[in-house]
Amino acid sequence: MHDHGPLAWSVVPLDLSADPIALTAALVDIPSESRHETRIADEVEAALREQTAGYEIVRDGDAVLARTNFGLPSRVVLAGHLDTVPVADNLPSRFDGDHLFGCGTSDMKSGDAVFLHLAATVTEPTHDITLVFYDCEEIEASANGLGRIQAQLPDWLQADVAILGEPSGGYIEAGCQGTLRVVITASGTRAHSARSWLGDNAIHKLGAVLDRLSGYDARIVDIDGCTYREGLSAVKIEGGVAGNVIPDAAALTVNFRFAPDRSPDDALAHVRQVFDGLDVHLEQTDVAAGALPGLRNPAAAALVAAADGMVRAKYGWTDVARFAALGIPAVNYGPGDPNMAHRRDERVAVAQITAVTDTLRRYLTT
Repeated sequence: MHDHGPLAWSVVPLDLSADPIALTAALVDIPSESRHETRIADEVEAALREQTAGYEIVRDGDAVLARTNFGLPSRVVLAGHLDTVPVADNLPSRFDGDHLFGCGTSDMKSGDAVFLHLAATVTEPTHDITLVFYDCEEIEASANGLGRIQAQLPDWLQADVAILGEPSGGYIEAGCQGTLRVVITASGTRAHSARSWLGDNAIHKLGAVLDRLSGYDARIVDIDGCTYREGLSAVKIEGGVAGNVIPDAAALTVNFRFAPDRSPDDALAHVRQVFDGLDVHLEQTDVAAGALPGLRNPAAAALVAAADGMVRAKYGWTDVARFAALGIPAVNYGPGDPNMAHRRDERVAVAQITAVTDTLRRYLTT
C-alpha cells in the first residue's frame, strides 16, 4: 500500500452499484487532502473501468474523466472534486442517526458518490454523460485540476449543461456570484502623537471609506427566477507605526460580491464609483467572474423540472464559473449543507444523498 497523504489505510474496492450512502462512506474513508489524491483517483478509475459499460475513460494526473458517446441529442457533465481540506480528527467516517460524519462527507464526496453510482446503474440514459472527477479544488486556483483539464483537454468539458456536485442542501443552486477585492490606501504625514497637528493621520482618512461602506445599499437582482444579493464589505485593515506616532499610511481591503449580470469590469467601475471623491488610492488585487444561471436553456430547464423547482441562487464563487466562461449553463447540485463544509464535525444528511440520486436518475433517464 502506498501512502498518499497524512493518513492512509486499507479499504475494500469501491462498489459503484451499492447504495450511494455506503459509497459515500467508502470514499470518505480514503484520505485525499489536496495534492494527495492519487490513491482515491486510482480507486475511482479502477471502479469505473471494471463496473461501467460504454464509457471512454481517461486519466489526467490525479483527475479521472469518463464519457459515453451514444450520439444522444444532448450531453450532461457531472463534475466533482476528489480532494478535501486537511483531516481534523474526523476520519474514518461514522454514522450517527440520520447523518454520516467525516471529512469530505458534505464537501463533496457525497456528490461524487451519487455521480459514480449513476454511472454504474443508469444503463439507458437519454443524455450522453461526461464524468469529471478532479484534484486540488480546495487550494489555490492555479492548482485546480478543472483548470488544467480546461487548458489541456477542452473537448471533455463541452456539454449542454454542467452539474457540479458541490453541497447545495438538495437545491439546485444556479450560477454563482462574482468576487472582486480591492485595496484602498490612504497616505499622510508622520508626526509625534503629542504634536498630532503637525502630522496627517492616514488612518483617519479611512473613516470616510468606512462611512460609505456602512451606508452602502446592496443591490438585489432577479435572474431567471433566482435572487442574487450583492455585498460590499471591509475584510481587512492595516495601519499604524507605534503607540506614539501619527501614521503616514493605512490600507483597507474591500471585497465586492457581485451578481452575475455584472462583468468584472462593470464590478470594478461600480466600486470606484462608490468611493469616488475620497482622498484615497484604490487598486484591484483579485477578481473572478460570476456565472449566469442559464436556466432557460432546455437542458437546464429539464433539470429544474426533475428537481420539482427546488432552485435558488448560489452565493459565493464555485467552479460553475469555469463552465459559464465556456458558454455552458452550469449549476451546483449535491447533497450536504454548505455550512458544514470544512468543519471538524462535517456531516451530510443521508436522506439528501438518496433524494439527489433519485432526482438525477429521473433527469438522466426521461
